[in-house]
Amino acid sequence: MKCPRCVQRIHRAAAACPHCEFTILDADILFGSEVPRLRSLTDSAGIFRRFQRDLLEDLMNQISSAFPQIFVSIYTGSLGDSGNLRQFGFWLLNRGIFEDIPAEKTNEAGILIVIDPDSRSAGITFGYLLDPFLGEQDTFDCLSRAHSHWLEGRYADGALRCLHFLEKLLRKRCEQARREPNKFEQRISRPFVANDLEKHSRDPKQINDGEEMNR
Repeated sequence: MKCPRCVQRIHRAAAACPHCEFTILDADILFGSEVPRLRSLTDSAGIFRRFQRDLLEDLMNQISSAFPQIFVSIYTGSLGDSGNLRQFGFWLLNRGIFEDIPAEKTNEAGILIVIDPDSRSAGITFGYLLDPFLGEQDTFDCLSRAHSHWLEGRYADGALRCLHFLEKLLRKRCEQARREPNKFEQRISRPFVANDLEKHSRDPKQINDGEEMNR
């Protein structure tokens, strides 16, 4: 993973970044020591209309049904001077309690999309259980699908494009894992089953860094 502050590569098990000594406690100082409680779709910036929130929630639920071990969350809000988006995503997925997510789905299996309309930036952070399936290029590709829409202020359209691409990507990774299970098992340090993300039928707190996109 990459350090959320200096963006240097560090070992996931490191207690602090060996380059800049960043820890989750530094993020607590920036964003607060109280545990944030939120829903999987938290539109603090007020950029989505009601019908758009319904569309987004339907697609998020569709992904969660297709891949029952994981969940997807979207947060919108202004970070102001409190810190950058990469650090905020790291902090929120580490510390957040998602009240509408079943307890058996831990934050380590979460995918968080953060949109800050004021700074015109967005990013994706995902938990370590997604390590075998997602990488930095994948998160960048997801954000790229939304980039032009967000530039025009069409935030819901961009988020939907991002989610659709994410779902296709996860299905592709699951198919690859079934064909080459050893390749995917080598990407994670814990015991891992290649069909961890497999759909019920057959379709398909340490947090990984996402890819930030300043627009």
